[in-house]
Amino acid sequence: MSPIDVNQIIETQRQDWNRVAPAWEKWDQLLERNLAFVNYRLVGDARLSHGQRVLDIGCGTGYPALLAAQAVGATGRVLGLDLAEGMLEVARRKARTLGIANITFQTADATTLPSEMNSYDAVISRFCLMFLPDIPKTVREIANLLKSGGYFTAAVWSSADKNPFLKIPMDVLKKIIAISPPDPEQPGLFRLAKPGDLLGIAARMGLKEITDEEMTGETSFDSAEEYLASLMDMAAPLQSLFNKLSSSQRDEAQSEIKLL
Repeated sequence: MSPIDVNQIIETQRQDWNRVAPAWEKWDQLLERNLAFVNYRLVGDARLSHGQRVLDIGCGTGYPALLAAQAVGATGRVLGLDLAEGMLEVARRKARTLGIANITFQTADATTLPSEMNSYDAVISRFCLMFLPDIPKTVREIANLLKSGGYFTAAVWSSADKNPFLKIPMDVLKKIIAISPPDPEQPGLFRLAKPGDLLGIAARMGLKEITDEEMTGETSFDSAEEYLASLMDMAAPLQSLFNKLSSSQRDEAQSEIKLL
């Protein structure tokens, strides 16, 4: 992949996630309710304790970085990185509301991680790595950033058939428009979906004593209308597909999604 391609991918992702940042703030309580099990698992598996230094890659609107900041206490520090400044503005507001002062949010993409080797007790990442242009490069830099005995914990999406939240709209859209199969070498939702994919990369990049585990969680919505509205607002990777539909096709797709 050429540097021009990488820059284009990063800039497109930056625009996409900045565009949906207000929606992520709008649906914040829904997100926290449905993703709490992932946030707590990432922080727990990182074995965080008071005074530690933590890096969250792709922290979005603040979690699990804010939870990590609470875990490491006033003597610890957390740095949350995200390429979308709009997302980080939401994260900063949440930190102020919660009274969390030991956290910094910085605009950066994961291809340019901090260069301080052996400086972090833990690196965490929720639903970010599969969108990176060069995953092995980032994981190698993560390995370099970790102190001896430090922990790296990450969550990525499993396959589409195990994620109805995303599979339902995709199946409906495929009936209406032609959707090409995703390029396995290009960033995307399910790029690291196969068991062992991320584990293998981590092993090749020098991380030791590593494991992976498939986690099952449930998302809940008050109604089909709430599910559809939140999906249409927040799912940046799906919005470009919906934008290809005519007005009548969009109405047809939304009606069918609510029925499934």
